[in-house]
Amino acid sequence: MALAPTDMLCFALHSTAHAVHAAYAPLLEPLGLTYPQYLVLSALSARDDQTVSQLGSDLRLESNTLTPLLKRMEASGWLTRSRDRKDERQVRLSLTEAGHALAHRAESVPRAFAEKTGFQQSELSDLRDILTTLRDRLKPGKA
Repeated sequence: MALAPTDMLCFALHSTAHAVHAAYAPLLEPLGLTYPQYLVLSALSARDDQTVSQLGSDLRLESNTLTPLLKRMEASGWLTRSRDRKDERQVRLSLTEAGHALAHRAESVPRAFAEKTGFQQSELSDLRDILTTLRDRLKPGKA
């Protein structure tokens, strides 16, 4: 007998991802950020001056998705893109003053999201770790 979608792990993950994005939207809207922009801003705030390929790897985004996003963020004045001095093939990303200020304003977002969930921080950390382990086990080439 086939499982109904509501009994499937894949559906639980898929529908939860949509709910997470929807929960972030009102937290990010006052900052003028989309969820993908928030991820980029957070990644560069944690480790500024990285290459597009490093960022794409960290965020698991392909360059055809990431490049237009970065161009919009650059047009908004939040980051700069420049050729790497040692390897012209690489593009480096750095937050501008405005980008750093926006990242500072966005520091309250994780706490506000955590409050929306009703979970304790330790529960959220455990959940993150379980999901990260699942993701890593499902990478191509993993048995």
